[in-house]
Amino acid sequence: MKKRLGRRKFLVYGSAAFGSAFFLKGCANSAVNTTSPTTANSPNPTATTASTSTGSGDTIKVGILHSLSGTMAISETTVVEAEKLAIKEINANGGVLGKQIEAVVEDGASDWPTFAEKAQKLIDQDKVVTVFGCWTSASRKAVKDVFESKNHMLWYPVQYEGQECSKNIFYTGAAPNQQIEPAVQWLFDNKGQEFFLVGSDYVFPRTANTIIKEQLAAIGGTTVGEDYLPLGNTEVTPIITKIKQALPNGGVIFNSLNGDSNVAFFKQLQGAGMTPDKYPVMSVSIAEEEVRQIGKEFLLGHYAAWNYFQTVDTPANKKWVEAFKAEYGQDRVTNDPMEAAYIMVYLWKQAVEKAGTADDLEKVRLAAIGQSMDAPEGQVTMFPNHHISKTVRIGQVRDDGLFNIVWSTEGPVDPVPWNQFVPATKGYACDWTDPNKGEKFQMQGT
Repeated sequence: MKKRLGRRKFLVYGSAAFGSAFFLKGCANSAVNTTSPTTANSPNPTATTASTSTGSGDTIKVGILHSLSGTMAISETTVVEAEKLAIKEINANGGVLGKQIEAVVEDGASDWPTFAEKAQKLIDQDKVVTVFGCWTSASRKAVKDVFESKNHMLWYPVQYEGQECSKNIFYTGAAPNQQIEPAVQWLFDNKGQEFFLVGSDYVFPRTANTIIKEQLAAIGGTTVGEDYLPLGNTEVTPIITKIKQALPNGGVIFNSLNGDSNVAFFKQLQGAGMTPDKYPVMSVSIAEEEVRQIGKEFLLGHYAAWNYFQTVDTPANKKWVEAFKAEYGQDRVTNDPMEAAYIMVYLWKQAVEKAGTADDLEKVRLAAIGQSMDAPEGQVTMFPNHHISKTVRIGQVRDDGLFNIVWSTEGPVDPVPWNQFVPATKGYACDWTDPNKGEKFQMQGT
């Protein structure tokens, strides 16, 4: 049976955030456009030719920047497909401000300097008005300086470690309080109080595990071990040995491995006889597509924490799943990063339409705040901290490779980018509607 918990349990300093919530409610009741995407069968409008103007002729040029090769292609290729589908639908329904969207697609190749190089190309050479891109925090960090130095705009679709709030980035994936923290609490309450942390060796897993260790210390749990693999590394035997030594009688494994390292990890975990009834794994980067590619037989019974699963029972989700399968094949699956990528194109569209321009990025940035839509995951709204509200869900892999949703919050959880368990950021928030607050300010009473 699916268990629910009130959204406010995972909102730290809820009273301090009241002003922002009040502001957004006002927006939602007045100037916010709410769009339900529709499906069309027009040709896919992506292109790779460049023009000299961001809005020349009948097109508005945007960039798509993800890894189409390398270790992260297992995850990022499908995100590109979701973004292309959104663009196709929008174009079939009249485009944006009467213009068609033209997408320039670049391959970050799972290489962070390449991401920065391609971001600069999209801005300087291709003259795009915005970029939809990145997966890993390493790739986002690599392009962040580019977008900030050029005062440009990136839409980023993947859950991440927080501890960031950029004027030039809109984040449609989960902040830690919308994924990691609820997952830790659920595991603590239901699966065990001893945790082994395993992740890829870059900024997201290391920062996420810092948060997890602080949270476990606060709630009475124990971190019995922590280990990392370089991205793309498949030498997982030493980690599995360490887990068995630290948890000889079983315990919780919190997994933030990314890319194809997960293939080796879950296969060898099963080969070592470490089954989910004794060693439940909670993943935060394993979704339906990864289950399909790794093999459901290796993941059956394990868990993942996301805001969206293909099995979410909403009319908007059923419509989107049907549209995606119609476009890419009935055997295909949808997942959380794909959904976040899909809806961010629509949220950008709404912001452009409210601003009345795609070229004036300052107007678009301001117009994006307060934008809301009935997304496949449920209602989402863009907050002044450039993150969106999201429902939190925990799913268990079932025998068809999809997820049985075993727990969810009652509704959307407000985003908290500056973590409230980590001492260095406790009491801080972000608000781009107030020039006296901006990227980071200390909340009153903290």
